[in-house]
Amino acid sequence: MLLGVGETVRYTFRLRPGAAAEAALSAEWGRCRWLWNEAVHQQRSGCRPTFGRLSKLLTEARARSSWLRDGSQVAQQQTLRTYALALQHSFRVKGRGRPRPKRRKDALPSLEYTTRGFSIRDRRLRLPGGVTIPVVWSRELPSDPSSVRVYQDCLGYWYASFVVRRETAPAPVAEGAIGVGWGVATTTDAAYDLPYLGHRKRCSAELAKLQRRMARRRRSKGAPPSNGYLRAKPQAAKIAKKAARQNTHDARVWAKKVVDNHATIAVEDFQPTFLAKSRMARQAADAAIGAAKRELVERGMRAGRKVVLVPPAHTTMTCSQCGTRAKHRLGPGVRVFRCDTCGHTACRDRNAARTILATAERGRAGADDVRHAITSSRGGALVRSESEIPRLPAMGKR
Repeated sequence: MLLGVGETVRYTFRLRPGAAAEAALSAEWGRCRWLWNEAVHQQRSGCRPTFGRLSKLLTEARARSSWLRDGSQVAQQQTLRTYALALQHSFRVKGRGRPRPKRRKDALPSLEYTTRGFSIRDRRLRLPGGVTIPVVWSRELPSDPSSVRVYQDCLGYWYASFVVRRETAPAPVAEGAIGVGWGVATTTDAAYDLPYLGHRKRCSAELAKLQRRMARRRRSKGAPPSNGYLRAKPQAAKIAKKAARQNTHDARVWAKKVVDNHATIAVEDFQPTFLAKSRMARQAADAAIGAAKRELVERGMRAGRKVVLVPPAHTTMTCSQCGTRAKHRLGPGVRVFRCDTCGHTACRDRNAARTILATAERGRAGADDVRHAITSSRGGALVRSESEIPRLPAMGKR
């Protein structure tokens, strides 16, 4: 009998805070935001304080200021810990910038509490300061949470994200390999293509109508917004949020289907900024293929599959049968690939997906065998970002 494998995950639930609880959360976020901005100022001024130094400064500031003492020390300490981790990642993760100040008008509230700062009693979330918030329990927690993140989204809804440990069944035994090209998004097998349902395109007319209403009712800088603008803004955000959630759901279902049925997954290592400058930018953004790629890679890592990231260079120009590269690039309007050497004819995107898979199979054995390593300091495992996954060299440079 196969035993389950434990993993650290997040369970997110909707919160229903009252007026008093929401005011307390907003006040707590104001204190944590001030601490974050003060830490950014310390770094920019050349002090470069460590987390220990920031904790000491917090203790001194709480002794002087009653405003800080009225807040939760756990939430404030976790804010400094999050800042220290973000600063550390800015030096180690490629493309990650330094932490920036959080402005009140555009920074969404986010508070973190460890086990010392929260509890669950009578199926309600209890926070420091006597704050009690009802939770919409859509499912049961598999274990006692080690921490919780209370945050507000762009629509004004509050959520609680609990970090828990759960037992999962091992991934099903699978054989075979698949190549995934992002055009948008085609695989070597038509049965596993990413379904393009056009969620954003379907609601674009209604969204444009609300955006035009916002533009007409927008007042000059410094003047308070009109009531019509305040009514149209959340309506537009709600439509955009619904389309994004639909894309996320489709990507998760598709990634699970691909991972459960293949042992080797060759993924085209494209960059979203590259597609943003192409003629297919609108369709790529509508399908959210960047999020779909991230979901596929993460699920493959968690399931212990062999994930190979293949550079996208020349994949469209190379024949998947004989490996001959065309002398000229194919224009966006050419949807059929024809090889002048062997006479192979196939769909342009399907041929590119098969070329990606062939490139991965010719790569060095074991170099791209990526195992699941998702954890944080709380879970006790190693965190591996996508940028750290071994990649095959570009075609023609092996």
